[in-house]
Amino acid sequence: MGIQRIRSRVMFAPAEVVELTQSCFTLERVFQPGKYKVEDLPDIAFEMGLVERRAQKPFLEETEQETGERATDAHNK
Repeated sequence: MGIQRIRSRVMFAPAEVVELTQSCFTLERVFQPGKYKVEDLPDIAFEMGLVERRAQKPFLEETEQETGERATDAHNK
């Protein structure tokens, strides 16, 4: 018997934006794949494993100007 991964809405913050990877059919609505707030998706989408956390954007990288200024300052010392 394999290890079962239990997924639940509580793994995410209510206002977090997640990715619905497949269509999710409920009695009230059909949810198409895409980006949704956690609070907007039904529990069954989480239980079926149709929801994934979106990749976080990397920290802003230094601009060339900032890097150049630091190199110039270090060179002048």
